[in-house]
Amino acid sequence: MTTDAPTARADLVSAARRIVVKVGSSSLTTAAGGIDPARVRRLVEVLAAARDGGAEVVLVSSGAIAAGLAPLGLFSRPRALAAQQAAASVGQGLLAHRYQEEFARHGIVTGQVLLTVDDVMRRASYRNAHQTFAKLIELGVVPIVNENDTVATSEIRFGDNDRLAALVAHLVHADLLVLLSDVDGLYDGPPSRPGSRLVPLVRSEADLAAVTIGAAGAAGVGTGGMTTKVDAASIATGAGIDVLLTSADQAAAALAGTEVGTLFEATGKRRPTRLLWLAHATSGQGSLTLDAGAVRAVVERGASLLPAGITAVEGSFVAGDAVDLLGPDGALVGRGLVAFDADEVPALLGRSTGELKASLGAAYEREVVHRDDLVLL
Repeated sequence: MTTDAPTARADLVSAARRIVVKVGSSSLTTAAGGIDPARVRRLVEVLAAARDGGAEVVLVSSGAIAAGLAPLGLFSRPRALAAQQAAASVGQGLLAHRYQEEFARHGIVTGQVLLTVDDVMRRASYRNAHQTFAKLIELGVVPIVNENDTVATSEIRFGDNDRLAALVAHLVHADLLVLLSDVDGLYDGPPSRPGSRLVPLVRSEADLAAVTIGAAGAAGVGTGGMTTKVDAASIATGAGIDVLLTSADQAAAALAGTEVGTLFEATGKRRPTRLLWLAHATSGQGSLTLDAGAVRAVVERGASLLPAGITAVEGSFVAGDAVDLLGPDGALVGRGLVAFDADEVPALLGRSTGELKASLGAAYEREVVHRDDLVLL
């Protein structure tokens, strides 16, 4: 959905039937790290009002680790992974209970959904997550989503819930993603610097050319910053979802369509779920190097990747895994689901499918990566 003028903001928000709201740790906790009941209550009141207005709401909430700090006697977010996981283990239950109590005041049932990268890297798990969300929403439940920090390792993390929220927005077919933090929008420089101005509307990457984007805030309880929020907005808008970025204090105004924060207008069309999953929720388990002809076929003609166009293979993967597709110069071209195990591919390099059928059998007369399982990067 696009807007012809700023005054259309209210129409855009009111037309959103399904909304994903993401809130950061610093917007939910006290300076000491514990949950701030007043902040949680204000947020829930806003979301309950949106529900009363006819919208379906999914909440992506940070705060589990932050909520666990005070009960454990910790004064800041620990750096060690095991300590973070311990804090998450304590804090996740506290956070979920607080939300459950506050939403119950409005007669709303909540459901907790904890995700890891693995849950969205594998198609079967991704499909199952979609079905779970669909049933929760159908039953009138507000899903409360967080990364499963208790078990996630440093190698398999979303990195920040902003990215998670963008992927969830696509997963649940949201119309609008609202990113709430301790900053009231995107500024063209550090908000604390005199002369920095709010950027009210972003319609394309060109609108970000003069913007200096900062890192995580000073609260010390979150992991994100404006960079992760802009990246999340890019993921969502590229998939046809409008994004509102503002502070938690302005959540009510934002969901009422008032001119607050920054609106990122959708720039792309909704894509098949697996393509967004391939582009943003996976990492290559290995790589295939393509010759120049294969790169042209894949990029310009939208063709599948055939064995004849592959010159090298690296990594350890099995059929169905995501692999990176590289050009002759090593530049990343795309990512796709490979149809063969890594130890099978070397025997296929540079050979036509007809030749492979004659020498190895009909099972080898197929694409290495089918175009329906391939996304350009």
